[in-house]
Amino acid sequence: MGLSCLALFIFIVSFPWGLAQDVARSTLIIHGSEAIAETDDNFICATLDWWPHDKCNYDQCPWGYSSVINLNLSHPVLGKAIQAFKSLRIRIGGSLQDRVLYDVGQLGLRCQPFRKIKGSLFGFSKGCLHMKRWDELNNLFSKTGAIVTFGLNALNGRHWIKDQVWGGDWNFSNAYDFIKYTVARGYSIDSWEFGNELSGSGVDASVSVEQYGKDLIFLKNIINELYKSSRSKPSVIAPGGFYDQQWYAKLLQVSGSGLINAMSHHIYNLGGGDDPHLVSKILDPSYLSQISDTFINLEETIKKHGPWASAWVGESGGAYNSGGRHISNTFINSFWYLDQLGMASKYDTKVYCRQSLVGGNYGLLNTTTLVPNPDYYSALLWHRLMGKRALAVSGDAPPSLRCYAHCLKGRAGVTLLLINLRNQTKFIITTQNSVQNLHVEEPSVDKGSILIHGLKKTVSFVGQGPSRAPLFREEYHLTPQGGHLQSQTMLLNGSPLELTRDGAIPPLKPNLVHADSLISVSPLSIAFIVLPNFDVQACA
Repeated sequence: MGLSCLALFIFIVSFPWGLAQDVARSTLIIHGSEAIAETDDNFICATLDWWPHDKCNYDQCPWGYSSVINLNLSHPVLGKAIQAFKSLRIRIGGSLQDRVLYDVGQLGLRCQPFRKIKGSLFGFSKGCLHMKRWDELNNLFSKTGAIVTFGLNALNGRHWIKDQVWGGDWNFSNAYDFIKYTVARGYSIDSWEFGNELSGSGVDASVSVEQYGKDLIFLKNIINELYKSSRSKPSVIAPGGFYDQQWYAKLLQVSGSGLINAMSHHIYNLGGGDDPHLVSKILDPSYLSQISDTFINLEETIKKHGPWASAWVGESGGAYNSGGRHISNTFINSFWYLDQLGMASKYDTKVYCRQSLVGGNYGLLNTTTLVPNPDYYSALLWHRLMGKRALAVSGDAPPSLRCYAHCLKGRAGVTLLLINLRNQTKFIITTQNSVQNLHVEEPSVDKGSILIHGLKKTVSFVGQGPSRAPLFREEYHLTPQGGHLQSQTMLLNGSPLELTRDGAIPPLKPNLVHADSLISVSPLSIAFIVLPNFDVQACA
């Protein structure tokens, strides 16, 4: 990018927002005759991990008490943060899920917590989930409307062979008893995922595709048996690892037609959490685009070998090993995160699970206080504004202006997501559909201000029902507090997003702008633009 790491860091943390800005004009054409892809209704997903408080990387231990086993489930902010989505998908999983035993049935062992053991798999002993804790978790999920994906232990009963390779049949008895308990208690589980990062060469442990596929069939049989009296059966998600074309294709063949409902893969495309180039990678459009090959290749693998399955990102935290300190939990990370959501949805990814809801440096919520980090609000805006149908966008915008379009969620119209990675360029944007130009002469500021003032109270905000004033569009401009990209406070249209006095998630109120005016996106900022009068066939 032409700057040394030190110079770039100084520039990033003290961006001179008051300097004169370049202005670039772009035209975006939204192709609305048909959707190019479709996500699940609950595309946004966040994970709860198993890591205990003494999980450490780079001389820091950022997990605190945020795990499935010890998170304070009664914390008032936690419930409100989940409930704000109305239907947040939560995936329970992570490296230690393949070391978890369930304290139910004929376990035959004492239920003990994880203990740090040098040289042990993943650095910890086996741990245990008490059914009382499982009851408490499901109580939270029921109250908040969460949709649950649970990652099962797929290493139980296997033995180490060599290097990272594990062999032998899966001992399914403990998982069987756990699922049986879950069914008997009436807990709603949307999907069961089998193992964590065991595909291909694996991460610390791997299982051959033939053995894994054979055991996956056993899991499907268990689900069929235990849910035979249920109105609906949970989906089977696999393999929850890093994409390996040959391994993934073979798994679809070994497991057979219709068995796997979703192929999940993990993404940590920014590198290690201690990488000194994290900031420059996040702001480099060519670097961000590299991961598109993975989305494209997985989409092709599924179409060719298993068209009955869909694609999921089962876990993605940007930077691995707990994320980047002072980066993953700050405003700048939303450039990466929202670009990932936009890119994944273009390639028919149905679900995108963020690592994590709480825990590490990449939690959507602060590990200690549970106060939302900037990416929480990015996720919430996406969830409320971006419908499941993705639309193609073309035009003359440079790669540094990332552009994504979806049908507006719950209402007629289109939502544009615009991500400006330029540090001194403001973009002035004209939008067109593929048939006609929807923008005409820009009205005067005085006229627009008078109209906005007069109609502001008649327009519904996001999540509050249909708009009554189609002459106006809604704009949600996201910037960092004080212009510091590594601020932990995000501004929405210039106002800080902070919990209300009673600890509730604040309302996400847009600016109302005359529908015929041009769109403006400031340097190093993000904008959701709701076009309620943008009539396209794909969104009918």
